[in-house]
Amino acid sequence: MASVDPPEQRASPAVHRDLAVAILDVSFEVRRKSHEGTGVLPLSSGLLDIVRVIERHPGITVAEVAARLGRQLSNVSAQLRELVALGLVTRTRDAADKRYVVLHPTPEALRIRTVLEGAWAEALASASSKLLPAERAQIAASLPALERLASILADPE
Repeated sequence: MASVDPPEQRASPAVHRDLAVAILDVSFEVRRKSHEGTGVLPLSSGLLDIVRVIERHPGITVAEVAARLGRQLSNVSAQLRELVALGLVTRTRDAADKRYVVLHPTPEALRIRTVLEGAWAEALASASSKLLPAERAQIAASLPALERLASILADPE
């Protein structure tokens, strides 16, 4: 049985709003400041989101990608055609059920992920070097909780 925090330990709606805004702001700035100099083809956030879902769930279907991202199937299909043309995603028939097409990242997509994750880390390292040591420690200590929060949010409902 899940434990329920007493009311005095629950975060207020304002804290949740502030956390959501801060996470989105950090994400935006990291992406904005880290792409230059990577030699990686610039991908829109929408395309990058699709690639990241496929990398996390190789063999996923187009409908499952659309559902995970909360997007229209037709829009995801159009973006997938672009990703296939760029050589970042492969589409193959499901071995168990030929009616379905499954998606896999290509080695190039995985290479790009590695390059971008390194650039993101550099952008964060550069910015966090301007924080106080205690602030850096707070961020490091919060990482397990943030990873778990991301995992919970990623679970299909």
